[in-house]
Amino acid sequence: MRATAAPLRLMLLDDHEFILHGMSHVLANQADIQVVSTHHTSRSLLDALRNTDVNIVVIDYSLSPGEVDGLNLIKAIGTRYPNTRVIVISSLHTPATVALSLRCGAVGFVGKELGAEELLKAVRTVAAGRIYLHPDMEGELHRNNVATHPLGPADADDAEPVAALVSTQGLTLREREVLRCCLDGLSVTEIARKFSRSIKTISAQKQSAYRKLGLRTDNELFKLRAQLEGW
Repeated sequence: MRATAAPLRLMLLDDHEFILHGMSHVLANQADIQVVSTHHTSRSLLDALRNTDVNIVVIDYSLSPGEVDGLNLIKAIGTRYPNTRVIVISSLHTPATVALSLRCGAVGFVGKELGAEELLKAVRTVAAGRIYLHPDMEGELHRNNVATHPLGPADADDAEPVAALVSTQGLTLREREVLRCCLDGLSVTEIARKFSRSIKTISAQKQSAYRKLGLRTDNELFKLRAQLEGW
């Protein structure tokens, strides 16, 4: 008689009870999946991981104020529990957010607006050792040539979320300079004056940086920064 494969062991994290209950219900009803525990806070999840081995954790990208979330939580799980794979769920998923999540160690990203079948597909894809992205998001990342490979030793300051944003997306040195100045609140004219370049050149470098990050507007840049820094 062929031995039955052990079910995939999962932990779930979301600070919204309704979403957490819905995810748990969908996943727990699958014969090949066991939901070991559900959590409303990152501290509760990390405490549980300290005592229990699981194959996959599904985490919300943006939790309540004061929580460890986003890139910092992905990194923490990857550092402490390298054999546990991370799938991120979020209602906010610009290409930059998705790419940075993958670069920091996540192996899947699912938009909250997608159906339950999409989450199941993500879990099974990741369990098979592959990265999961919805085809539309994967296509957008490829079209914009946004880097998704994991952070390496050459990525200086990669412990800082905003440094990771500026330093690790295939940006040129001058594009990085312009982006840092934008994050400091300088206008294109002020940046041009600072580096003795033309406004046209600075504008082109800024737009190139935005394209590589999957951003379209200054508002998206600052919204992403706020997410990364937990504002």
